[in-house]
Amino acid sequence: MKGQKSYRIKKNDTVMVVTGKDKGKSGKVLRVIYKKDRAIVEKLNMIKRHMKPSQQNRQGGILEKESPIHISNLMLICAKCTDPTRVGYKVLDDNKKVRFCKKCNEVID
Repeated sequence: MKGQKSYRIKKNDTVMVVTGKDKGKSGKVLRVIYKKDRAIVEKLNMIKRHMKPSQQNRQGGILEKESPIHISNLMLICAKCTDPTRVGYKVLDDNKKVRFCKKCNEVID
């Protein structure tokens, strides 16, 4: 099958980490990496990079940045019920496919 993978989690969603060192923490998805089945979440799974001085980073030193988390370790947080929830898909009357919260049946997008 050609084309891009589809995930229940997208950019700018608020998610909660289900397993791992940041379990229970939540943040906003900055980027989804489809080829590796991972997502980068704001201020979660932080790593330290030792950088040499270069043209872009003149001073160098130790930088902290977000590291990708596997998509299976994330759960979407519903905006209405503010709980981590599973996501379903349904087709509206105007033939538009949308995501919905399985707990409160609220349309997410």
